[in-house]
Amino acid sequence: MTTNATALIAPSTGAAFERGQIPRRDLGADDVRIAIAYAGICHSDIHQVRSEWGPGTFPMVPGHEIAGVVTEVGPEVTDFQPGDRVGVGCFVDSCGECEPCQASEEQFCTRGTVMTYNSQEYSGEPTYGGYSTEVVVRAGYVLRIPEELSLDAAAPLLCAGITTYSPLRHWNAGPGKRVAVVGMGGLGHMAVKYAHALGAHVTVLSQTRSKEDDGRRFGADDYRATSEDGTLESLRGSFDLIINTVSADVDLDALLATLTLDGVLVFVGLPENPQSLSVFSLTSARRVVTGSNIGGIRETQEMLDFSAEHGIAAEVEVISADDVDAAYERVLRSDVRYRFVIDVDTL
Repeated sequence: MTTNATALIAPSTGAAFERGQIPRRDLGADDVRIAIAYAGICHSDIHQVRSEWGPGTFPMVPGHEIAGVVTEVGPEVTDFQPGDRVGVGCFVDSCGECEPCQASEEQFCTRGTVMTYNSQEYSGEPTYGGYSTEVVVRAGYVLRIPEELSLDAAAPLLCAGITTYSPLRHWNAGPGKRVAVVGMGGLGHMAVKYAHALGAHVTVLSQTRSKEDDGRRFGADDYRATSEDGTLESLRGSFDLIINTVSADVDLDALLATLTLDGVLVFVGLPENPQSLSVFSLTSARRVVTGSNIGGIRETQEMLDFSAEHGIAAEVEVISADDVDAAYERVLRSDVRYRFVIDVDTL
């Protein structure tokens, strides 16, 4: 048995969105039904709607930055009740039994994490995301949004927030650490805020200085334009940690040269093309190139609580459901500061 929810639906690869109805399962014993108030637009939504990461499953309802209010809970749910302010991030289930799941790293579930959309439940049913009026999610995959955070500005934290917070925590950004953030977009502006709040010295590496005032307002100690001659050369050996948030091709050797001994370059942006480097860039200073993928449920809740404690939220532009197609085009032009959020009441 299912119920229906109103949603923005992509009927096929690259097609314009259409309003329609999607099925939501009836409430199970450990389920939470959520009335969605806001849904953030992530660049990965665009990649998947356009089948740029492989063939998508259509019809598709994107959205994994979900904020709303609990309307109903199953009889076995004890952590949530109607009226609670909650969020749902990039995944909605995992096996709960493998080593990563047992370590609260459900995003690395060896059985395969059930993603919030463009994925399949373990039952085989397709998943539909947050560009819709409601969602039903197992209680263990629901996050509590602190009262200090507005729901619209909290929604992007469920992806952009945890995607940048997790590697900063994992590689111990903090006092005495020099952190560079490559890119000042939806991910980058969050990385700057978190690195600053953690006590690190923060440098933004952006193509131009057009966002320098914003970067410094968010907590950057330094701001460099990579399009200016000699910028990266002047920063050789400067950073302990680089968070690369861009989804474009980068000059890895030039970036690696800005790391100190044992420095780490972390990819959180996802370029479409393979990236190449000279191994000498690694061996010359025992440098590391790695990646990070969102965070587990426990760490995501930690991030939300940290955000509330430090007054951190996404910078958002709230839009109507009618404006999503245009917003996608603006994201591709980098014409947003810094995250679009859909007002689901306009569906």
